[in-house]
Amino acid sequence: MVVIAIIVVLALIALPGVPDKLIRDRIVESVKLADIVKPPIAAAWAATGKLPVNNAAAGLPVADKIVNEYISSVAVESGAIQVTFGNRANVAIQGKVLSLRPGVVEDARIVPVSWVCGHAEPPNKMTARGLDKTDVPVRFLPLNCRAGPTASAPPP
Repeated sequence: MVVIAIIVVLALIALPGVPDKLIRDRIVESVKLADIVKPPIAAAWAATGKLPVNNAAAGLPVADKIVNEYISSVAVESGAIQVTFGNRANVAIQGKVLSLRPGVVEDARIVPVSWVCGHAEPPNKMTARGLDKTDVPVRFLPLNCRAGPTASAPPP
């Protein structure tokens, strides 16, 4: 009986974090859709030193045509990628935005673009361009999308 009680107590402690982890995992998986948007932005930066202002300037379809099961649109805004969650996404993140901003070295366009997720800081000597419009609750953000020392990990 004591063993069962201990197992129940441990399960009750662990359960509140499970839904948050499931949402985080779905965010990580679904944001891979943005990988099709990154190359034209990086190419524009390398070629001209300027970032595309919108999807059309990047040679991409309109934002609401770039979708998957959990994402309702992917928009380019001044080089930043604004991913809006919708479709079958959890109600906690429906309509919420996750920003992926290009981290660039201003005076060395040959240096590849590094993508800065959410509230994370760009790598040293790089500048993140575009606005961080991330409004996904912090508890659902992958660790590399949060502000702080863990933010230097690669984007999802």
